[in-house]
Amino acid sequence: MTAADIPAELLAFLPCRTPDAWVRAALQQQDVLLLDHRNCELKAAATAMSLIARYGDRDELCMALSKLAREELVHHEQVLRLIRARGIALRPLPPSRYAAGLRVAVRTHEPAKLVDLLVIGAFIEARSCERFAALVPHLEDDLATFYAGLLQSEGRHFQGYLRFARVFGKSDEVDRSIARVREIERTLIESPDTVFRFHSGCPVVGVAD
Repeated sequence: MTAADIPAELLAFLPCRTPDAWVRAALQQQDVLLLDHRNCELKAAATAMSLIARYGDRDELCMALSKLAREELVHHEQVLRLIRARGIALRPLPPSRYAAGLRVAVRTHEPAKLVDLLVIGAFIEARSCERFAALVPHLEDDLATFYAGLLQSEGRHFQGYLRFARVFGKSDEVDRSIARVREIERTLIESPDTVFRFHSGCPVVGVAD
């Protein structure tokens, strides 16, 4: 799958495209990009396992999330190999504001809470897919090949999260959740951000690790 093959549904789901300033920052800070990408894969697996633990009575959801978690851990191993091949020293990175910023939209009562968590999962996977696609044309080595290969899996994860949101929530309720989270996501992506991360906003001068 190439960048041009991203499902139209995914691009329409997102409120905006990645700013060019983020792409430039990513190309200039590929060590931070890879280190945070590794963290993102771990968090994605952990999120899937947390949902399994919380909603263990939903068989189909648990089976899908179990498969997703395994796939995310494989991606983590692949990113780690790229980090090692480049001689990048492992170091802790504080997380970006992105995931925590999206979670402010989560309601506390069920099944609304599950619907919101699944919608947020769809946004995270969709944005990841869109960002890989934004980077691939500017990369020329094995990282370009790897990120191009991830487009399909991230797109599939987006579709899975969105499908389950519609399984467990009424159509109008899911649409309202999407609309609410979309505006939060737009702000997080387009507003100035002093920290560069895989899901960070628009970098400002002096952006830090």
